[in-house]
Amino acid sequence: MTLENSLVLRDGRRLGFQSSGDPDGQPVFFFHGTPGSRRFLPPEAITRRLGVRLITSDRPGYGMSDFQPGRRLSDWPRDVNQIADHLGLTRFRICGHSGGGPHTLACAALLPDRVVSAATLSGAGPYDTPGATAGMVPLNRIGFVYGRYLPWPIWRLMIWITHRQRQRDPEAAIDRDTTRPQADETLMRVAGIRDACVLSETEAFRQGLRGMAWDAHLIVRPWDFRLEQIRLPVHVWHGTADNSTPFAMAQYLVRSIPHATLHVLENEAHLLFFPHWEEILSTLIAE
Repeated sequence: MTLENSLVLRDGRRLGFQSSGDPDGQPVFFFHGTPGSRRFLPPEAITRRLGVRLITSDRPGYGMSDFQPGRRLSDWPRDVNQIADHLGLTRFRICGHSGGGPHTLACAALLPDRVVSAATLSGAGPYDTPGATAGMVPLNRIGFVYGRYLPWPIWRLMIWITHRQRQRDPEAAIDRDTTRPQADETLMRVAGIRDACVLSETEAFRQGLRGMAWDAHLIVRPWDFRLEQIRLPVHVWHGTADNSTPFAMAQYLVRSIPHATLHVLENEAHLLFFPHWEEILSTLIAE
């Protein structure tokens, strides 16, 4: 059963979140990609069977969450802290997909007393990752190469130009995408996976494109925390065929984070967490 809720934060912003899986289970936060929303869920039957309470939240500007002007990556752990306080959670585990990866790592770095373990799933690495853009889809490559130089108004305009059709009809845009690796194309034909992607993006664009634009802008600019300061166990799951966040990003994360473990999935791509959710979640809660 999925329970939706919202929370008014200390600065007056509203943040949308939901819980799924086992309501009495071990708490795990799952951070969606860019774009995405609280409705982007791994297979719930597995989550429930493993005794996990999965908490997903819209980042600022997505879905039910108010936009946060000037947000930094280091601001996200403060929001997570407040959700945890609201739910009465002392300690918890975290994981994030794609653009949720940097937000996961920010929490791992800045909430060491609350986060037990962390995982990135096809997670984005820093803009200066060696070889990061080799084999990357053109639109992402442009963002990673030039994004740190573009002022916010120009960046926001660029996102509007490139994503306005996707905002108007996420389902059609997902179906038209010809840049997906074969591994992801195959997964899109599996019952429930395409629907999860469509549902997530439809909700993500509820307020327009500003939330996505800022979210992406944060990722392609210098991060305001250091990977080296993360001291808890981090599991990095990545496919070698990923062309959205190439495998070089995972290799760099593992070299930079002191207690990181790399899980290599040969010839798999960006959506690998769907078929591997049981293994990923079991590893995360075993720490």
